[in-house]
Amino acid sequence: MNNLYNIYCDESCHLEHDRQKAMVLGGIWCPYDKRKKIAREIRAIKVQHNLNPKYEIKWNKISKSKLDFFLELVDYFFNNPDLHFRVLVIPDKSQLKHEDFGQTHDEFYYKCYFNLLKTLFQPGNHYNIYIDIKDTRGEEKVKKLHDCLCLNQYDFDRDIIQRVQQVRSHELELVALADLFVGAMSYVHRNLSDSDTKLDVIDRIKKLSHYSLLKSTLYREDKFNIFVWHQS
Repeated sequence: MNNLYNIYCDESCHLEHDRQKAMVLGGIWCPYDKRKKIAREIRAIKVQHNLNPKYEIKWNKISKSKLDFFLELVDYFFNNPDLHFRVLVIPDKSQLKHEDFGQTHDEFYYKCYFNLLKTLFQPGNHYNIYIDIKDTRGEEKVKKLHDCLCLNQYDFDRDIIQRVQQVRSHELELVALADLFVGAMSYVHRNLSDSDTKLDVIDRIKKLSHYSLLKSTLYREDKFNIFVWHQS
């Protein structure tokens, strides 16, 4: 099926009381029939940098000795026309007023994923969505998310959104790559600066995306789409 797409999602600082300022959710998507080729090429980059092909890509693993590897991953993403990224940023969770909207933080979490994904669904296309496991309630969460997304698309037969499934980031290269970009956006929006190496990676993302990473991009930005959410 040549109009089937996979979306690989990750999130950072999504819990209500984790003492972190910004909440970030992001997803990388690509054509289904390109996923294996992309995974092979990412593993080849690992080998070129003397890493095990099973080495797990994670923002928190960035170090000075692996800077060139992570910079090449960023270059690979921006040079590959089949790869796209969208991110939703909640700049300051302390400003959320869930009680004003009759919602729990969990319900807000689903709304965030809905807002992250809703612009990606195009007529005539079909989608599989993979989300990194974060806690023991993951299965319950992804089932509810699948229900909400299908309801919004009038996709009662689940033909458009065929699958919403939790996975572990080390099992899928593109979930791990999403972790890298989500981590970078989280670092920026938490105003962190303790690692020059991480700042070097962020500078490369800024240079290749042509964005400051602090503001929303145009709604239809297709390569590196940023939505900075503000409560009205």
